[in-house]
Parts: sequence; C-alpha cells; structure tokens
Amino acid sequence: DFFLQLPQTDPSTFDKGTIKGSQLLRPLFEFSGACAGCGETPYVKLVTQLFGDRMLIANATGCSSIYGGNLPTTPYCKRADGRGPAWTNSLFEDCAEIGFGFRLTVERLNQEAIEWLEKVDYVPDNLKNEILTADQSTDEGIEKQRERVARLKELAVKNNDDQMESLADYLVRKSIWLFGGDGWAYDIGYGGLDHILAMGRNVNALVLDTEVYSNTGGQASKATARASTAKFAAAGKPLPKKDLGLMAQSYGYIYVAQIAMGANMNQTVKAIMEAESYDGPSLIICYSPCIAHGIDMTNQIEEQKKAVDSGHWLLYRYDPRRVAKGLNPLQLDSKAPSIPVKEYMYGENRYRVLTRTHPERAEQLAKLAQQDVDRRWNLYKQMSELDYSWAKEKE
Repeated sequence: DFFLQLPQTDPSTFDKGTIKGSQLLRPLFEFSGACAGCGETPYVKLVTQLFGDRMLIANATGCSSIYGGNLPTTPYCKRADGRGPAWTNSLFEDCAEIGFGFRLTVERLNQEAIEWLEKVDYVPDNLKNEILTADQSTDEGIEKQRERVARLKELAVKNNDDQMESLADYLVRKSIWLFGGDGWAYDIGYGGLDHILAMGRNVNALVLDTEVYSNTGGQASKATARASTAKFAAAGKPLPKKDLGLMAQSYGYIYVAQIAMGANMNQTVKAIMEAESYDGPSLIICYSPCIAHGIDMTNQIEEQKKAVDSGHWLLYRYDPRRVAKGLNPLQLDSKAPSIPVKEYMYGENRYRVLTRTHPERAEQLAKLAQQDVDRRWNLYKQMSELDYSWAKEKE
C-alpha cells in the first residue's frame, strides 16, 4: 500500500513522448503472469503508460488474451481517479471487427452527445462552446476537457437530465486499440484486420510478433521466417516471411511502423506516439522474443539488437501525413545490416537445431535467408529514397 500511495509525477513537467518521460507514467498493465522474460508484455505496458486512461482494447485470442485476462484477476488496472483501459476478448479471428465496432460506437455516441448538448438550455453558452471546440490533441487538452465534462455532468444531474449525464463522457477523446499476435494478424484474423485498416477509421493495431503461434505450442505461421524450425516446419520453413507492413503501406493512408524495443527504445516510443496521434488507421508490428525461439530470455535485448543488426528485422515508420509536406512517408530507422544473418540465426535454437538434424538443408536455407535480408533491405532503402516533392500541397 505504501508504494501505491506514492504521489505521481506531474505530467505537465515532462514530455511523455521520450524514453525517460514515458517511464514517469504509471503502467496500467502490471503483474501479468506471462512467461518470464516475455517479449510481448513490455509493449503492452508502454502503450498503457501512454494512453491507458482512455483506451478501449479489443484483444485477439492468444498469449496476450491469456495473460491479459486470466480471470478472476486482470493485469489491467486504473489510475487513482478510476480511469484505466476497458478490455475485451472474443474469438481468435474477430479482434479487428470488435475494435472497429468500438470505433463506430464511440463516434456515434460522441455525435449524439454533441447533438444533445446543442439542444439543452441549462448549459451556459461559453461552456458549450468550450466543450464543442476543445483541442484534444494533447494530454493537457484532454484533461481540460474532462474538467469541462465534469461540470457538464453536475449540471445534468441538477436538471435531472439522465441522457446528457450518460452521454457526456463521450465528449472526451477515446483511443481504440487492437491487440494480438502474428497468428491473428498474419493468418487467422488477417482478412478482418486488412478490411478494418482499409476502412480508414481511427483504430490502432498492435501486432505482437513472435514469428510463431506461441500460445498453442509453437506452430509455424506466415510470420515465421525462412529456415526457422517450428511445429509443421520441423525441417525448416522453406519460404520467406510475409511482409505485413509492406502490404499495409500499399494503401497509402495507413500509418505503419515496425519496432523492436530492445534495439531502439527511442524509435519504439516515437512510433507509438505517432501512430496514436494519426487520425486514421495505424499498424505497429513489434518484434517480440519468445521462449519458443530457444533463447535465454534474460538476453532478449541482445537478441533484438542482433535481429536488427543482421537485417532480419527492419525498423521503420511510414507516416502518410508527410506526403502533403512533400516528404517521403517512409523513414527507414535501421542502418544497413552490419552482421550476417547467420550470426543472428544460430544464436537461437529454432534455427540452430536444423544444423544438427539436416545440416545440408540448414546451409541451403541460411543462404536463402541472407538473400531475403538483402532483397528486403535494398527494397526498403530504395523506397525510402523516393522523391515526393511533387506531392507538396501549395499554400
């Protein structure tokens, strides 16, 4: 109890969009019961630190739904004022659709709240105008709007207006999130995810990519990289990994980022902040080491660095807002690969085991994996260097 009563740092005194600033915020996800060293939970924790007070989360079935909803307990919690994430889990395949339902519902109730507020005659005009024209692009703006809404609810109670009282909270900006693993995003739920992102509405998808079906025992998915062993790929996966981020970029209006917290914490925080601020769909793909990789999980930070240094995992941000300024929307945050992909691969048992069971095949697949890295790096490098000056909007 002593630690829970310690005062929180005044958020107006720091920038939460930095590594240091983000860690001064209380996590609204804690004590999850995930595997020791889980590579997924740090991302979930960080997102709740940044936006947990106004989050609505649709969680796909998988590891994140197990450690996220091991009822009757839950790792999701609330601030001292009672605000925290609202969370639900349905099926493996319908996470995106449920999150889209959240977005449509929030928008509809917001519109009803606005229409009702404009009708009532007991609210002073200055308060009405302040609520209806409020800038909620910052945390400070959101907190000020909450103060206004609190005054509005007091007036609604005094005037026995149950409708206004029930709708008022939807005048405060909400943050809609889809949580799930690669089994959901790349495979079973891909059709729904693609459809919802293509709708252009303001939802944020956080893909916790372990490159394998972790929760069900380590089966191969479309996120599994070439040469990796897994259930249903005991002889090494013969084909390259699906590039989910590139497919999303093809729409041109989806914010897309690929991040690895252990390799670049600053880029991780920046990408998540940019994605949430974008008034449209966003997709954040997170490199998430797993016990199924066959590594010492206490060294997963080093593994993430090797994944990026080898070019196996690229760091980038694709922000459609840059186009109107005449800037390339794709920012490649990775440097050119500095170590062979083999050096990364053979530090993990999921790749190394093949050198003992099928050494010739392991060598063949390792060569192809290096070609995958070279092709991907050169493609993204060329894309990031394209000239977009023609797209700059005239003032």
